[in-house]
Amino acid sequence: MKKIIFGIFAHPDDEAFGPAGTLLLETKSGTELHLFTLTNGSAGMNPDNVPDLGAHRLEEWHQAGRLLGATTMRHLGYTDGTLCTNDMIAIQQTLLNDITKILTDNPNVTAEIMTFETNGLTGHIDHIVASRAANYVFEKLKIAGFSVVLRMFCLSRDTDPENNTDWLFMNAGKTNDEINQTIDARHLRDDILTIMQAHASQKKDYEYQVRHQGDALGLNHFIVRS
Repeated sequence: MKKIIFGIFAHPDDEAFGPAGTLLLETKSGTELHLFTLTNGSAGMNPDNVPDLGAHRLEEWHQAGRLLGATTMRHLGYTDGTLCTNDMIAIQQTLLNDITKILTDNPNVTAEIMTFETNGLTGHIDHIVASRAANYVFEKLKIAGFSVVLRMFCLSRDTDPENNTDWLFMNAGKTNDEINQTIDARHLRDDILTIMQAHASQKKDYEYQVRHQGDALGLNHFIVRS
């Protein structure tokens, strides 16, 4: 049976610095991937002082999406770093409309929504809005009778054992009892690094992720709901 994944994230690099290994495994096995980014990442780092960082980061996102094998990619046009409840209400309706149309046009498919866990992984408000909007869409699709699974990418307490206040308030990673799926894509490390490197403007985040994850790069943890 055909499988479709809808990846819902706040920023253009979230799919690469998060569950890229799992997404790559999925598309290599024939899964259709539709990626959404709520913002263009215009508040991110700009080490090369490009004149329009948002447009530049969307180009990077499209390159990463091609490497991931995405079928479609949609930028919803919100401003990086400013998302709020009112935005979330509009975002979740847009996502629901788009995803419902795709599923209606593709009956008898296995559908999945992938996003960050509801604390937003790092505590970033944009991440939290994206996750909660994805959870809303998941619940609405279930009510409408669609067969759908929600997979929320999270960190493990093995790699992130404590709350972190280096920037925002970031919760410690999830315990083994909270994590109910782990996907091992470490054998795709070189491909994952290439996807991450597509977001060249965010090279400091890239360097941090490679250093922080180390040999665990590609080992993805999820909270799954069905």
